[in-house]
Amino acid sequence: MSASPSRKGAPRANTARRELVENEIYEHATRLFAERGFAGTSLQDIADAMGITRPALYYYVRSKDELLAKLVIEVTEGPLADIAQFVERPGLDPVEKLRAMVEVFVGRQTRQPERFRLLIRSEAELPEELAAAHAESRRAVLRAVSGVIDEGVRAGRFRPVDPRTAALGVLGMCNWVAWWFHPGGRDDAGAVVDELADMAVGALQRAPDRVPDGDSPAAALKLLRQDLDHLERLLDG
Repeated sequence: MSASPSRKGAPRANTARRELVENEIYEHATRLFAERGFAGTSLQDIADAMGITRPALYYYVRSKDELLAKLVIEVTEGPLADIAQFVERPGLDPVEKLRAMVEVFVGRQTRQPERFRLLIRSEAELPEELAAAHAESRRAVLRAVSGVIDEGVRAGRFRPVDPRTAALGVLGMCNWVAWWFHPGGRDDAGAVVDELADMAVGALQRAPDRVPDGDSPAAALKLLRQDLDHLERLLDG
């Protein structure tokens, strides 16, 4: 009877070990691709960095293209999957959705900035199919963020900005993190995430006294009447 747990535990242990080794491979590959370029890095270079033989490396990965494809998918599709849960979640208003999205983007940048830098530097070397998938993921992220900002504008929670332009500004701020943030450096990752989320929301959010009481035309007209009353007082004065 005692042998049963061991047999059940063995596959889990093997899976965990494989994940650890694969993560180490991707870390070394990322570093080498960044230092030498994709074309200038061989599987033998990665095996040497790992301290294993090339045949042993083949047990985990078949080619450089496979390594690069995984890195691209992780960087481009990972955030999209994470933010999708916020877009349709009931009970979240646009302000909360935007904050959650920025926290996802910046959090990923602070955890693995080198992978984001590598992808940007390697865009010209991506195979056609992979480049197309990368471009579509970027467009999907832009659509998601633009949609939330548009929702906030229509609800009166955000200023009347162009949603696409505002989304590009928010994403640009998030993407720049990979170029200046260094894990273990002077900046605390949690503080960076919180501060940039505050900045993104603060740049778009209306002042509390300028938020309409609902998303109806009547609520918008109420704010407009307040502005007209203020203008009339100034003119009378």
